[in-house]
Amino acid sequence: MSASKVIPGANAIYTSTRLENLIFDKNVDIPLKDGGVCRANIYKPLEEGRYPVLMTMGPYGKDVPYSDFHVKSFRELPDEQKGPLSAWETPHPDYWVSQGYIVVRIDERGNGSSPGYLNTMSASTSSDFAECVEWAADQSWSTGKVGLLGISYYGGTQWRVAARKPKGLTCILPWEGMTDYYRDRCRQGGILSNKFIQFWWQNQVVSMQYGKEEKAVRRWGPECLEGVLSPEQLEELRADQTIDNRNNKYLDEPYYASRTYELADIEVPVLSVANLGGNTLHLRGNVMGYLEAGTTNKWLWFISGRHDLPFYLPHYVALQKSFLDAWLKGEDDRGWTKGPNQGVPAVNVLVRKGNPGFNSTEAEAAFIDRLESAWPLERTEYTKFHLHSDLSLQRQAPKQSGQLKFAALGKGDPLQFKITFDKDVEIAGHPLANLVVSVEKRPDGSAPKDVDLFVTLRHFDADGKEIFYTGTAGDPVPLVKGWLRASLRAIDTTSPRHRPFLPHRNYSSTDISFLEPEQLYSLLVEIWPTCVVVEAGSSIVFEVATGDTQGAAIFLHNDESDRDEATFGGTNVIHLGEGQENWLQLPIV
Repeated sequence: MSASKVIPGANAIYTSTRLENLIFDKNVDIPLKDGGVCRANIYKPLEEGRYPVLMTMGPYGKDVPYSDFHVKSFRELPDEQKGPLSAWETPHPDYWVSQGYIVVRIDERGNGSSPGYLNTMSASTSSDFAECVEWAADQSWSTGKVGLLGISYYGGTQWRVAARKPKGLTCILPWEGMTDYYRDRCRQGGILSNKFIQFWWQNQVVSMQYGKEEKAVRRWGPECLEGVLSPEQLEELRADQTIDNRNNKYLDEPYYASRTYELADIEVPVLSVANLGGNTLHLRGNVMGYLEAGTTNKWLWFISGRHDLPFYLPHYVALQKSFLDAWLKGEDDRGWTKGPNQGVPAVNVLVRKGNPGFNSTEAEAAFIDRLESAWPLERTEYTKFHLHSDLSLQRQAPKQSGQLKFAALGKGDPLQFKITFDKDVEIAGHPLANLVVSVEKRPDGSAPKDVDLFVTLRHFDADGKEIFYTGTAGDPVPLVKGWLRASLRAIDTTSPRHRPFLPHRNYSSTDISFLEPEQLYSLLVEIWPTCVVVEAGSSIVFEVATGDTQGAAIFLHNDESDRDEATFGGTNVIHLGEGQENWLQLPIV
């Protein structure tokens, strides 16, 4: 049974409903300092009192049922983690309220039920989120402690707001949440990652803009309880990511600069959960968040599986609850509050061994958790395997000179260099590659002035069958990928973020250095972190390409304005031989 009523006051669309297991306050106004407002759904226990708060803020519409947003995914959730109040990528209210929490789910300004200017992932949205945290901490039903928990977008927002140090924020648990808007998401290696952003924007964000009535690209829609806006008004009230990311190329431009922050400013406890299969969006950010967060109370937990499902599985919910209970309730069943390696080891490595398959919980269960004290692992041996003209990878450098040519803009087959291991080898950490590259003149005498490198590590078993892992959407993905635009090759070795295994690039407009034809350039390519056991007789293939290859899925870099024929088209050359540093460096433990 339930009873719902409209509550008189400043917000005429606010309702409160008493359900059998919780109180559901819908469209609660959270006032902002500039006069704006964000609207929230608040799910509270039936018994009055003060409770710790779990909060999310995002652009997907707090009132869109998970069962509509992603039908197949919803069906696969455990029964105790789904219901009519469930929403995509956010904690299930019924469960967490039953565990003694209040769940606050907020629409970002300009989206869902929150009026205003829509500007996702901006400084203004982070500022709004910080104000909402402080508001929740001050409410009569709150203990004053706020924790953040959510997947993907609802993970990435946590880093940005935690760096602002809002009063009341007590801990964060970013589950597959990127930290770096430029490097992780928009311009990987300096190359525009356009396809996913286009899909995401059109299908999940602008479709839920406040005041938008039509449902052309979705099965659900905003309630528009306060009226409908015209297409012209809607356009004026949003910053379009597909346009902004295309038009802004460098980190020192105001657009990207406004979206940067210091991970070192984060002081609250962090449990960063990184999915090894998310090697085209979130993986790097979770690892960098762990490495660079300022707090001493930080943990890194590697998992696998589709990006939406593991969050709701019983053993991972137990992990979440243990961490949150420790910091928000003072109920510490594992020793989190003792600090990393004093109670809970700092790092959980997922040992991926064998070929159990992909996109199934049974396959992911075959991998083993192993607790470690640090990341990268202290016993790591960074081992170089040199590229040879016969497409082999060998520990010794080649003495014979050679050239390998391949077409630009992904128009030809990639180069694939292979090494077969004669014993089990564990690779865990940050791979790195260096390639000596030039561009040839074209038949008409002109020449390309830039090169885009797309590198991939692929894993083959002893029978030559490729081993695939579970990607973000359940698709088969290779081991890991990396990217680099040659004109942005400059490395800032003076940065405190620079590490021997992880070069730091500023991606600044002042770093641009285009290529001259026939001249050799040494290009150091960052490859995202990974962990795998390569069994005896199995192989690693290092694939070098100039465009997206297998495993990219929807995360494509194919915007013609960013990768045009005049700048890139033609023939690229890798120069091999004595004195040329062409190698793949693997972190072997």
